[in-house]
Amino acid sequence: MPETDVALLTQAARKAGVIARQYFQNDPGVTDKPDGAGPVTDADLAVDAMLETNLRLARPYYGWLSEETEDNAARHSTQRQFIVDPIDGTRAFIAHSKDWAHSLAIVENGRPVAAAVYLPMHDMMFTAAAGQGATLNGAPIAVSDTVGPDATVLAAKPNFADHFWKDGKAPDVKRAFRSSLAYRLCLVAQGRFDGMITLRPSWEWDIAAGALIISEAGGTVTDQHGQALRFNNTHPQVPGVLAAGRQLHQSLLAQLEPQPANP
Repeated sequence: MPETDVALLTQAARKAGVIARQYFQNDPGVTDKPDGAGPVTDADLAVDAMLETNLRLARPYYGWLSEETEDNAARHSTQRQFIVDPIDGTRAFIAHSKDWAHSLAIVENGRPVAAAVYLPMHDMMFTAAAGQGATLNGAPIAVSDTVGPDATVLAAKPNFADHFWKDGKAPDVKRAFRSSLAYRLCLVAQGRFDGMITLRPSWEWDIAAGALIISEAGGTVTDQHGQALRFNNTHPQVPGVLAAGRQLHQSLLAQLEPQPANP
């Protein structure tokens, strides 16, 4: 059994990749979840089943929160919780894009303490442990210090709509997009891109692992109001995410038009 939580998550993420690759580009069954929550494939469910079995066997006293498992309030009585997305970027997976990831985190007192994000089709394993830095395939990574018009920010197009920004003017930055929120966070942690934004309520399983990886890579990650992210909420969402190097984060946050907080 792996001795550390990071080693446990890394091992589980690689096993998830083996399962997911068997379904990728092989027409897995797809169904739509209720209430417009998006598609789920046979691959999502197979990976979820393996992760829940293996991780909970290894740490039976940890709580469990997964996109593809019915939520249980019992997680609130545990000291630590697994927060996982079996496949982050399911739509990309269905479309035969390689930009999907397994996102696995362990949270304590509302803060991620261990994380692994694995992209099997790119063989990219991002990991982090609180206070120990972040790595890609074992090598240390760090956010960039680029600011201003030369900065490239990962975000879906609607996030640059003028009404989100002061004076009705979106920031003067280069723009890019990747399907998986976990992957976007990791790309910023790696320094390949300079920041990422999502201005819609974000599920914890999409971002818990990436949030730790960003912060351990020297970046700043908050919600869209500039508040620290907290996890293991009763309703497992946070009000958007803003992540970048310190100066770019400050610049983007200063340009955002304050939005009403969720009740």
